[in-house]
Amino acid sequence: MTEQFTAPATDPWKGFRGVMAGTLILEVIVVALAFPVVARLAGGVTWASGLYLGIVTLILLLLSGRQGKPRALEINLVMQVFVIAGGLIHWSIAVVGVVFLCVWLYIAYIKRDVAKRIEQGRLPGQQPL
Repeated sequence: MTEQFTAPATDPWKGFRGVMAGTLILEVIVVALAFPVVARLAGGVTWASGLYLGIVTLILLLLSGRQGKPRALEINLVMQVFVIAGGLIHWSIAVVGVVFLCVWLYIAYIKRDVAKRIEQGRLPGQQPL
């Protein structure tokens, strides 16, 4: 039988959702800044490249408001595939996607670590039942 513990003194998931939403907003800004790069270095913004970058940027922005929903982290990780696929437009977009993929993998590691610490009762304010 495993030992049970009280809930942590503060909700760690509330802050975690804020970190994920903030990371998505930063990613939106960086992907939106790819428009001038594509316009200048990739031969101009075509309707296809503009539409693709616009849709990816809009989806990332909309996802930033849904970080409290189930599977939000998994959806964020899947979105990195689409950002990396933007490398077909210009290689710099793929670099942005790889950098943010690393950030999201680290966030996933932190989430797993916090969940394990809650289960083991190692967060501040937790007491055995």
